[in-house]
Amino acid sequence: MNASRSASRPRVCLVYGGRSSEHGVSCLTAREVLGVVDPERYDVRAVGITRSGRWVEATPDWPELVAGQLPEVDESAPEVPWETVTDSDVVFPLLHGPWGEDGTLQGLLELAGVRYVGAGVLASAVGMDKVFAKVVFAAAGLPQVPYVAIDAAAWPGDRDRVEARVRALGLPVFVKPSRAGSSSGVVRVDAWEELAPAIEKARDFDPKVLVEAGKVGAREVECGIVQALDGTPEASVVGEVQVLHDAHAFYDFEAKYLDGTSANLVPADLSPTVADRIRAYAVQAFQAIGGEGLARVDFFLDGDELVINEINTMPGFTTSSMFPLLWEATGVSYAELVERLIQQALTRPVGLR
Repeated sequence: MNASRSASRPRVCLVYGGRSSEHGVSCLTAREVLGVVDPERYDVRAVGITRSGRWVEATPDWPELVAGQLPEVDESAPEVPWETVTDSDVVFPLLHGPWGEDGTLQGLLELAGVRYVGAGVLASAVGMDKVFAKVVFAAAGLPQVPYVAIDAAAWPGDRDRVEARVRALGLPVFVKPSRAGSSSGVVRVDAWEELAPAIEKARDFDPKVLVEAGKVGAREVECGIVQALDGTPEASVVGEVQVLHDAHAFYDFEAKYLDGTSANLVPADLSPTVADRIRAYAVQAFQAIGGEGLARVDFFLDGDELVINEINTMPGFTTSSMFPLLWEATGVSYAELVERLIQQALTRPVGLR
């Protein structure tokens, strides 16, 4: 690390794209973050990871996006030397989903001795794997919906037993890849003949599958967490996601990113007591997985019943994404949020902590 450079203008390396189904979302996130990082304060570089896994020189700038389509890193761009990453003072890993948000990139950066924004190896892996996250949340006393976990061998090897366990949940159920985000591969099942095709679809994204009892009519509420410089997790106001049209049975990938049929209501219309309970649960979930930097924690609220859905250790980060909107409503602008995350990462050591 160049000490003189670090003292005057730290080098920040944005890494984005990746091999997951959330590649395009990561590209959008990177464009927004790059637009607010102060070049007078930081020496900023961008590294794109193509869908095939190549690390390339690419600037996340897509001025003319086609409606309903997401951008991607150019496969023909020149590869970057690994020193572009390792010579950085801090890496901002703007990757969503497997091979980036799941602890793989975090482990690589730990081995290289490079600081980075966000959760460490274990917290990233637990947050990405919905089944393991449920085990951790249960141990922390957080309420959840009943579920069935289907590992890679169980579905082809003992389908009848798996189906019997799932049927005990009752209808509807939600079938999800255990290690995917942005609702990729998620299917709502309203009739048992739909179950097998739904599981097969989820297995296209991940051989490990999670089936959850459906919370029909429940409100989807979310809370953001950011660590202060001293490590204290701070919770944002609470927001609510609403799907506006009947075209979607739930908040799926298309509703989130492609067709404008969802809305983020920030702050959510909640009593102070309920909002405080959600914020407390969000902090509890963050601490349970050993979170660092940032996270968004999602819940279902059905009357007075509150259950945790999942935690995202690198949530969507465009200016219209829920996470930045939550913090803007809390009094922290998008640019201030990015600055705060970079500064928090710069003060954090690599290695065991």
